[in-house]
Amino acid sequence: MRKFDTKVQHLKYKVLREVAKQAWNDTLLDNIMEIPKKIVPGKTSTMRCCVYKERAILGDRVKLAMGGDKENPNVIEVIETACDECPMGGYEVTNSCRGCLAHRCEDVCPRGAISFDHDHVAHIDKSKCVDCGACAKVCPYTAIVNRKRPCENACKIKAIYMNENKAAAINNDKCIACGACVYQCPFGAIMDKSYILDVIDILKKSENNRKYKVFAVIAPSISSQFRYAKLGQVISGLKELGFHTVVEAALGADMVAHAESKELAEKGFLTSSCCPAFVDYIGKFFPDLLEFVSHNLSPMATIAKYIKEHEAPCKVVFIGPCTAKKAEVQRESVRPYVDVAMTFEELQALFDSKDLEITELEEDVLDNASYFGRIFARSGGLSDAVAQGLKEHGIEDFQLKALPCDGIEACRTALLKKSKNVLDANFIEGMACSGGCIGGAGCLTHGEKNKAEVDKYGREAFEKTISDAISMLK
Repeated sequence: MRKFDTKVQHLKYKVLREVAKQAWNDTLLDNIMEIPKKIVPGKTSTMRCCVYKERAILGDRVKLAMGGDKENPNVIEVIETACDECPMGGYEVTNSCRGCLAHRCEDVCPRGAISFDHDHVAHIDKSKCVDCGACAKVCPYTAIVNRKRPCENACKIKAIYMNENKAAAINNDKCIACGACVYQCPFGAIMDKSYILDVIDILKKSENNRKYKVFAVIAPSISSQFRYAKLGQVISGLKELGFHTVVEAALGADMVAHAESKELAEKGFLTSSCCPAFVDYIGKFFPDLLEFVSHNLSPMATIAKYIKEHEAPCKVVFIGPCTAKKAEVQRESVRPYVDVAMTFEELQALFDSKDLEITELEEDVLDNASYFGRIFARSGGLSDAVAQGLKEHGIEDFQLKALPCDGIEACRTALLKKSKNVLDANFIEGMACSGGCIGGAGCLTHGEKNKAEVDKYGREAFEKTISDAISMLK
């Protein structure tokens, strides 16, 4: 079974695996320059115009695998040398142009950018065009289309633009680190920074001095990943890497649902605080609605806080599908509790950097969250958990009207309605990724099947209520 959806992911993984392997062996600094040659050993390029360009791009990928540009606070970066294969985009005339007599497109163009050849077919002068779209609106054959780069199409908040080198660039003031551009870029020119070296450093120091334990907090969407192995084998693999204990972030989700349902009943209206990209989106685009964001930390931060308070000295590494979690870890409110966040892609690289074949391991047990905590991984799960929380609190005089939103466009619509006081809901469950966390950019696989896997995982929970799950913490 394939471990990744795309070849771009596989290439990214190969770089991460090699960087991690060298880091385990304390040979990384000596062999940085050799990694691109190891990945592309021959004299013929397999992906680019020449092997030299391919290796140069791989060198940039190595830098991102080692933490990227320290001066750039964003966890998403563009590899300019890899971003030169896409057309510039903008409005173009297709072969649907019939060379009509009306020439409406020419008449409405404010810059005189449209001309006609001897066959009366329209052409657009890109040096004059300002991408206003007026020509496309009046063309009776819809022969003029707006070609956008995949990254621009993926970014629903328009944080991506083309710089003076005609390469993609990211406006950090707008970017919410959701990673949609990372997954959609067909050349892998946009990537999330990796902090895999920090994870390795934590694990090695723990093994050497035994001064602290290392906890792995895994997102519930893990149930839909690593399909070539059993979940229990993934847990065993984490312990083989050096993690002392593996804890479900879903237990933190139970804690959040328990507190958030009560907070909702008290305040009358809330937006969720679980998705860091969604919360960041509110802060940057709907700052007047920040007061309605639940005061609770995310499930990741909530369970990590509990671990740090009860198991000190310790380190906590979060493992999930989300690039935005890497940004969340940098927040002052979260930094004391979570030491590093990494993705499922990076976990696969860690396994293979140690030559761990997890399918050969015995199955370990992971059972410390309820059904409701586990289904946070997919859209609608949080709303179901809040409804259950209200029920378990015995709050009967509050009618929940939840609105699950998956994808930034759905979130924008809900927030706009709330800002205009026309929203028929009292709880917005916001998820930046389509489908919820199971659609995260750091997933190994994406698809509708993931939702079924999450629900199945939830039904397997030993604890059947939220109260039962969090009572185990007392």
